[in-house]
Amino acid sequence: MKVSVYIASTLDGFIARKNGELDWLPGADGETDSAEDFGFHDFMDSVDVMVIGRKTFDMVISFGEWPYTGKRVIVLTSKQIRIPSKLSSTVEVKSCHPAELVQELTEAGHQHLYVDGGKTIQSFLKDRLIQELTIFRVPVLIGSGTPLFGKLDKDIHFHHVQTTSFENGFVESKYELIP
Repeated sequence: MKVSVYIASTLDGFIARKNGELDWLPGADGETDSAEDFGFHDFMDSVDVMVIGRKTFDMVISFGEWPYTGKRVIVLTSKQIRIPSKLSSTVEVKSCHPAELVQELTEAGHQHLYVDGGKTIQSFLKDRLIQELTIFRVPVLIGSGTPLFGKLDKDIHFHHVQTTSFENGFVESKYELIP
C-alpha cells in the first residue's frame, strides 16, 4: 500500500497556527480567486483511505460540509470523540500504532493511504511509513504554530522527484522515501 502526505505549509514550516487556524492559507475561508486546485482532486481520486488526527478531524468537522464524502476516514486518537451520525458509515476512531494500522489497512485491500494532521504525520514519519511527500510552500511567515515536522530519532532520507512553482507564489515539491 502506498502511504502519502499532501499538505500546505508556511515558509517557516507550519501547517496551522497554534490555535489551529488556517487563515494564512489562501482559500481557507472558502473564497478563492482561482479555479486551481493544485492537483488535489486528482490526488484524492487516487486515495481509498485516509488517516487523520483528532485535531485535524475537529478542524475539518467545523467546516460544516464534510469534504471527504465517500472516503473511508480513520481518526487516530487516544481520546474519546463523537462521530456525527451522518458520518458514522465512513468515519471511525482507532487508537493504535501507525505500523499496526498500515498492516490492517493493507490486509483489508486498501491501495493508497493519505495521512493528514501534524502529530499524525510525524508519527508515521518516525516509523518510516510515509513513502511520498507532496508539500506546498505558501509564501507567508507566521512565526509559530503547528510544525509539519518534529523531532526524529534518526534521519529519514527522501529523494526529490520534482518541484513546480505557481503564479500565486505557491511552490509544490514532491519527494519519495529512500528505502
